[in-house]
Amino acid sequence: MKPVYKKPESLTDNITIYCPGCGHGIIHRLIAEVIDELGIREKTIATAPVGCAVLAYDYFNFDVTETAHGRGPAVATGIKRVLPDRIVFTYQGDGDLAAIGTAEIVHAAARGENITVIFVNNAVYGMTKGQMAPTTLPGQTTTTTPYGRDPSYHGYPIRVCELLSTLEGVSYLERTLIDTPANILKTKRAIKKAFIYQIENKGFSLIEILSPCPTNWKMTPSQAFKWTAEVMTKIFPPGIYKDKYKKGEK
Repeated sequence: MKPVYKKPESLTDNITIYCPGCGHGIIHRLIAEVIDELGIREKTIATAPVGCAVLAYDYFNFDVTETAHGRGPAVATGIKRVLPDRIVFTYQGDGDLAAIGTAEIVHAAARGENITVIFVNNAVYGMTKGQMAPTTLPGQTTTTTPYGRDPSYHGYPIRVCELLSTLEGVSYLERTLIDTPANILKTKRAIKKAFIYQIENKGFSLIEILSPCPTNWKMTPSQAFKWTAEVMTKIFPPGIYKDKYKKGEK
C-alpha cells in the first residue's frame, strides 16, 4: 500500500502529554513539516519559554533552548545575531508573549530582528490552570474571572497582530486557525512563508494561531475547535495584517 503519512524527521518519537484536543500537537507537526520541506533541520534553533510551550523541546528533533518567561524574542535575538546563518524561531503562548513578554516582542519587532515567531493564542494561561490572559475575551470565564472578563475592570484583550502591524520593522504578520483541514493547510502555508522570509533575510515575522484549550475552557475538543472559529474570530479576525514584501515591495 502507498503510505499517506510519514512522521516528519523534525519530530521526535516521544508520546505527547498535551491535553486531549489541545492544538499544540497540530502546530508542532506543521512546523516540523515545514522545516523538513525547506531542508533546514540541521540549521534550526527554537526558543521555548515557560508555559505549555516549554514542552516543545520534547517533541522537536532539532536544537531548542528554554528561556525565562516572556524572554523568547530576546534570547532568539541573541542567538540570531551571534549565529546569523541559523534559522531561529520562538514558540510562545499568549500569557507569555502578550503579558510578561510584551516588551520583548514589541522591541524585537520594532528592531526588525530577522527571526520568526509562532504565537499560540488560546485566550488563557494554559499550564497554570486557566487564569485570565491578556487575550481572554470579554465575558469569558476563567479561574480568575469566574463571572466573565469585564472590560471596565479587567481591560480589553490585546490584539497582537494589529498592535505589531504599526511597527516599521515588521515584515509579515498573519493570524490563522487550525479548526478545519483547510485552515490547517492555510496555517502551514503561513508558517512556511514566515520561515522563507527569514531565510531571505527579510526580517521579523509572526504567525498568530487561534488554538483550542478544551481543559481550561471546560469544553469537549469539538466544542473548543468550534469556539475558536465562531467566537474567538469575532475579537481576533484571521487574515494577513502586514506583508511588506507582497508584490515585490522592497
